[in-house]
Amino acid sequence: MTHCRVPLLALLLAVLPTVLRAQTTIEGRVSLPKTTTAPVVNQRYEIVSKGGIVATNPPLAVVYLEGDFPKSPTPPVAQLIQKELAFVPALLPLRVGTKVEFPNLDDQYHNIFSYSPPKRFDLGRYRPDERPIPSQVFDVPGLVTLRCDIHEHMRGIVLVLATPHFVMTDVAGNFRLTGLPPGRYTLKAWLDSKTTREQAVELTAAGNMRVDFPASP
Repeated sequence: MTHCRVPLLALLLAVLPTVLRAQTTIEGRVSLPKTTTAPVVNQRYEIVSKGGIVATNPPLAVVYLEGDFPKSPTPPVAQLIQKELAFVPALLPLRVGTKVEFPNLDDQYHNIFSYSPPKRFDLGRYRPDERPIPSQVFDVPGLVTLRCDIHEHMRGIVLVLATPHFVMTDVAGNFRLTGLPPGRYTLKAWLDSKTTREQAVELTAAGNMRVDFPASP
């Protein structure tokens, strides 16, 4: 048995560097739109709707790689908190099949619901100490807008993606996607409910890539 283990271990050690080299990184910058309303205090984000367009304020983007990927394990449970009469985070990107819990951290009732086609639900009124925490599984790709039946100003967004590779930009629009497999894909940048930019990319094991999304002319 001892003699069988040594060659196997040696084989694994030889293959591991190749596997690591087969993953690459995309980094770059998305040109974000200007904030059209007063900035949110302390960089706290909110969802605004103007002219039928739903977006974050201040602006953010979600960058994701679209293509055919091997089947991966069930995504971990995510949380979208209600705190100080707001959704935290205001924008939550996640993979198809993710279960989302909605903890209420306010000292009052909330009633979270959605009329969006990818996910329609109504959690009903529940208290901060409600157990189990109300939850939903987001199993269809698309944009889901959340609201509270009790507090009309509350808005939240869940962006459901059919890919395991996505990341949120920082306030300057910078992003970095790591652990990407070689292949031909489409890199997309979601800015709001009506604006998604895209670029074709070909990833190799040779090194990293830079992709920028400039402002539309």
